[in-house]
Amino acid sequence: MSTAARRFPVTDWTVVVPVVALVALVLSWGRDLPAPAVALVALCLGGAVLAAVHHAEVVAHRVGEPFGSLVLAVAVTVIEVALIVTLMADGGDKAASLARDTVFAAVMITCNGIVGLSLLVGALRNRVAVFNAEGSGAALATVATLATLSLVLPTFTTSKPGPEFSTAQLAFAAVASLALYGLFVTVQTVRHRDYFLPVDTGRSADEDDHAAPPTSRAALVSLGLLLVALVAVVGDGKAISPAIEAGVASAGLPNAVVGVIIALLVLAPETLAAVRAARRDRVQTSLNLAYGSAIASIGLTIPAIVLASLWLSGPLLLGLGPVHMVLLALTVVVGALTIAPGRATLLQGGVHLVVLAAYLLLAVSP
Repeated sequence: MSTAARRFPVTDWTVVVPVVALVALVLSWGRDLPAPAVALVALCLGGAVLAAVHHAEVVAHRVGEPFGSLVLAVAVTVIEVALIVTLMADGGDKAASLARDTVFAAVMITCNGIVGLSLLVGALRNRVAVFNAEGSGAALATVATLATLSLVLPTFTTSKPGPEFSTAQLAFAAVASLALYGLFVTVQTVRHRDYFLPVDTGRSADEDDHAAPPTSRAALVSLGLLLVALVAVVGDGKAISPAIEAGVASAGLPNAVVGVIIALLVLAPETLAAVRAARRDRVQTSLNLAYGSAIASIGLTIPAIVLASLWLSGPLLLGLGPVHMVLLALTVVVGALTIAPGRATLLQGGVHLVVLAAYLLLAVSP
């Protein structure tokens, strides 16, 4: 029987692991953890990531594409936003750039890491990865616009000193982000849904493609367990964040590396789900996850940060530096050239991964 269609006994690891990870979160919240406890929480975090991917696939099988990838992207992003706001509230002035660092890291990881891995896996299996240029191109254009409005313009505006928006500019960025995100979701799920469906290549399909979808009850159970797993992923990530910050500081690395590590942890479920979709010849689903996550990360984070800034003290640094703006421009150009033909080879996947590697290197050694 298909993984997606079967029932979930209470002893199944996909049920037990999210609950255990949530218990680990409750027991570790707000405490200084010794090294063995940090290792245990990290182990629970990894199990929660795998469980989240499983339950996301069950929900996706029930609701179909592109709704399935949208569910995972939005769920992860909403919890990511909560994590960012929580860390900003606890971090003082040193957290002024945390939202920018985490959101930009999410954009680079999704648009280069997830896209690159998906194209690489798809091309390794079938020599050429095939997808819909119309839907993916529209998604990349939305990412580029949101990133420019929210992360590039603050560097050049003059209403406030430094890479900050004024109150009016911040309000515009929030409204524009929400409007573009809402418009993209409408196009993706209603008006031009066919642009975001996997391309039928006529190749051999995975056995789950022909399996009966799960019942509504099973899908609801998986949705609940998905949310539990994602809360555990982000919460456990916050629980071990003091250890991460201490490790980054002791290694003499820039504080921005903390945002990179947080983004890597939070996006782990989507990365695994995208790679598994590419292995099943569903590269379009992988791109939906990648670009949808980038759009949600900016489109939901910026409005939330604007609201949070009403009670958070200290500056809110959003503008990118010159190096990161160059990497963002390179990402958009390479992404456009990759998507335009609707087909990609190993080369395009490798190019995206090299851009990500350059970003990671420059984050560690600016």
